[in-house]
This record gives sequence, C-alpha cells and structure tokens, in this order.
Amino acid sequence: MAGLSNQVPTPTEIKMHQQSKVMEIAFDDGSRFNLPFEFLRVFSPSAEVRGHGPGQETLQVGKKNVDISAIEPVGHYAVVLVFDDKHDSGIYSWDYLYDLGKHQDVYWQEYLRRLEEAGESREPKTLLP
Repeated sequence: MAGLSNQVPTPTEIKMHQQSKVMEIAFDDGSRFNLPFEFLRVFSPSAEVRGHGPGQETLQVGKKNVDISAIEPVGHYAVVLVFDDKHDSGIYSWDYLYDLGKHQDVYWQEYLRRLEEAGESREPKTLLP
C-alpha cells in the first residue's frame, strides 16, 4: 500500500512567472515542475471545481488566459492561489501540487478529452456586442 510513510515532499522554491503564466515549484526530493496557471485553475482542489463527491466535478472551460494575482501561504502545508477570475477557494497542499506535477501530462490529456466531449473550449467566451 502506497503512502505508508507520511513523508510528503515539501517545496524548496516557488516562482511565479507572470509573463509565461507558469508556476515553477521545486521540491526537497529534487523534483521540479512547471505548472501552467490554466492547469492549476482547472484542477483547483476547491469544492466549486471538484464537487463534494465522485461525479460532482464541474468542468472548467474558457480558462486559457487565466492569471494568478496572489499566492497566500496556509500554515506550513499549502498555499491558496488567487486567480484573476476571482476564484480563490482552493487550498493547494504540498502533496496535491506534487501529484499535479507528477501526473501533469495524464491529467491534462484527460481534461482536453473531457472538454472535447462536452463541446467546450479552453478559449474564453467573448461577449457579442
């Protein structure tokens, strides 16, 4: 059974690259991940996105250009990311960020598949004049 040792890697460095919209995070086990803001937004651990149980997830659409306006520490175990679309209710624990980094490709492909199935887009919807 995995996870018997409660040793969750902890970040040694977090950098926000505003121009490329990527959060670079390095962990004490030597891992380093570049997580796009859009990826972090669509995989927010908030109940608003994930729901309160399996099958209750809300597909996030139109988040391609989302920005992070602030990052706030939560104790010594997590951060809250404040997005410019006013989303700020997800608490990103170190183990969740590590999991996102380790499985980024798989999660992203699954997200793109779900978007396509729903007939939705990463592009923000524009309001017609």
